[in-house]
Amino acid sequence: MNSQPLWIEGTTRSGKTTHLVKEFCHWLKQKHHSLQTISVPDFVPQNLASSLLILSANSDNSRKLADRLSLSIQGSYPIICKTPLGFITKEVTLFWPLLFKELTLKAQFPLLLRPETEQELALQLWRSHLELPKVRLTRTSESRFVRQTLDLLQLTGASGIPIEDIPYILRQGLPEGDHYNDSLNNPELSLESDWKLREKLISKWQNWCLDKGLLTYGLVYTLYWRYLLPNPRYQQHLINRYQGVFADDVDDYPAITKNLFDFLLENRVFGVFTYNYDGQVRLGLDADPQYLSKLASRCRVEVLPSPSGLAVDCGKLLVKLATDPSEISNLPGYISSIKTISRADLLRKTAQLIIEAIKVDRVIPEDIAIIAPGLDEIARYTLISIVSNAGIPIKPLNEQRSLISYSIVRALLSLLGLVYPGLGRLILTDDVAQMLTVLSQQTIDGTQTLVPAIDPVRAGLIADYCYHIDPECPKLLSIETFSRWDRLGHLATKAYQVICQWITDSQTLLQKKPLTTPVTILDWAIKHFVMIRSHMPYDQIAALRKLMETAQHFWEVEHRLHQYNATPSPHQETLIKFIQLLRRGTITANPQPVRYLGKTPGFVTLATIFQYRSLRNSHRWQFWLDASSILWEKGGASVLFGAPLFARECPRRMLTPEDEFKADKARLERILRDLLGRVKEKIILCHSDLSIKGTEQTGPLLTLVNSSLEFIRE
Repeated sequence: MNSQPLWIEGTTRSGKTTHLVKEFCHWLKQKHHSLQTISVPDFVPQNLASSLLILSANSDNSRKLADRLSLSIQGSYPIICKTPLGFITKEVTLFWPLLFKELTLKAQFPLLLRPETEQELALQLWRSHLELPKVRLTRTSESRFVRQTLDLLQLTGASGIPIEDIPYILRQGLPEGDHYNDSLNNPELSLESDWKLREKLISKWQNWCLDKGLLTYGLVYTLYWRYLLPNPRYQQHLINRYQGVFADDVDDYPAITKNLFDFLLENRVFGVFTYNYDGQVRLGLDADPQYLSKLASRCRVEVLPSPSGLAVDCGKLLVKLATDPSEISNLPGYISSIKTISRADLLRKTAQLIIEAIKVDRVIPEDIAIIAPGLDEIARYTLISIVSNAGIPIKPLNEQRSLISYSIVRALLSLLGLVYPGLGRLILTDDVAQMLTVLSQQTIDGTQTLVPAIDPVRAGLIADYCYHIDPECPKLLSIETFSRWDRLGHLATKAYQVICQWITDSQTLLQKKPLTTPVTILDWAIKHFVMIRSHMPYDQIAALRKLMETAQHFWEVEHRLHQYNATPSPHQETLIKFIQLLRRGTITANPQPVRYLGKTPGFVTLATIFQYRSLRNSHRWQFWLDASSILWEKGGASVLFGAPLFARECPRRMLTPEDEFKADKARLERILRDLLGRVKEKIILCHSDLSIKGTEQTGPLLTLVNSSLEFIRE
């Protein structure tokens, strides 16, 4: 059996993952045969499966890869596939005793913080530093400064760089007076002070978290590369446990995973790695594709030929036109355009063309993807409403709506304000009216349609006359308080009385069991007012699940912090912080994708460039929305503050505008080649002369729009 590790590289859709699956089956077959030949006693196939480290770039891809591998061996034993971050987090948690012994920490089980909780706690910890006269921040810049500083911890951790090097790296790489320092609203504060302040805050945050047994993603990375991976006992565990590593799309892995792979390969662990040089989707977040590419020198390299398709037919032409505006050439007929003056007309025309194409059977919904450099709420709402109103299913990828945008979540928070004392300032009359409408919803007999027993008009009247406003003890009064209560109707009156009775019962239970947490109250409310419904949209179910997960996590963290606080804050203040956290909109409903048995229902896909490329799927038709936007060549939210400086191969010198121009150009080329590799038949460039802000759009793809023919309806 060939024990030399294998490096598989190629362009998008060239069959890299398929090749990895074949190598997986071949290796398992050979390994199983060799173990039987030497008569290993009591050999169980599951033992071999658990000795494999299988990784994929993100959670969506890991589920797909696990399914493919399981099918390839006909489900003979379970396959566990993880993301690099998932694997590292699991290892740090599992081997926490080794870490707290080496770092002389308290023996307690670690608790992983969510990003929104991390930012909230960091802001509280750093408040005294951020309120100094020399560091004057607005509320917006304060939030951005905290997020950027926490991102530096994640970047250093993923890159395997000590946090002590942060001031040096920023000093070497960021030009003075540049926009990188715009988070500080004080021109008298030098960049040198900014760099040192960030390093000081990160160090304080790291020590504070470790002291209390709290982990963040950045801290997990740091603990793994700096303390756990070099630990001899952990290294011996890796050698004893793993016989093979199969890693798909390593161009999206953090630099410290190369340290892990190097160690495994040095200890005769077999490896298969795939690499897409047109991928690198997470470059600018925590990935370091250039550093990971050095793994190829340890492996037998196989370069897969590019598949036939649009990427081969016109990839070079599109890249040339987009990166060199002086070039003039006509695009082939399968690349057409939609051109309007206003963006509103563009959205309507794009949606209408999709509807018409589907109605005349030129294409089916699952063959269409709408891809945009950024999806604002107007575009998302317009496209979804027009297409779905035509009876065509359309689904945004990873929508990430804030939890507070769901009426059921707002209703439950208002309910908490009526159960617990001291929350009257958070509950307005309009909140109570909406709560009455949402919590009184019932299904009509024989249908799945939800109808409120208390409609908005009646709810407004009840809230105006029966809601007693009190900062300390707000409450719902008897329905008879409203002089014309008899006009409300039996159904609305009964529903209101049920809500009032539930609040009274909950307050009674709290008096008997004062240690009952709001998590339990929320659970009771959901079971009483929501779960009795025979039908509920999936997005609302997902939002409720996220609400409960968030509440559970919030009170776990609060319980941990109370152990270290001699004067813990009262439960009332904790509940106020929780409600305010949700109302700021920082927590989103981002549920796991639905997994279907059998054929997946078809729908039009709506996604940003980053989301679509991360999905690693393909479609017959692609609509490139806002094709002339300058955002096509910008990293935007997919590039963290200072990210280029923390690549392992980054030269320690000042970044220039030319460096940024080259990076933008290289990103645009990868995006174009990658998207072309994921379309089978047609690309429609959707262009409006004016952007959503009313400014003229002159982005790099405008040349493509001008070189294409207008989409022809058939």
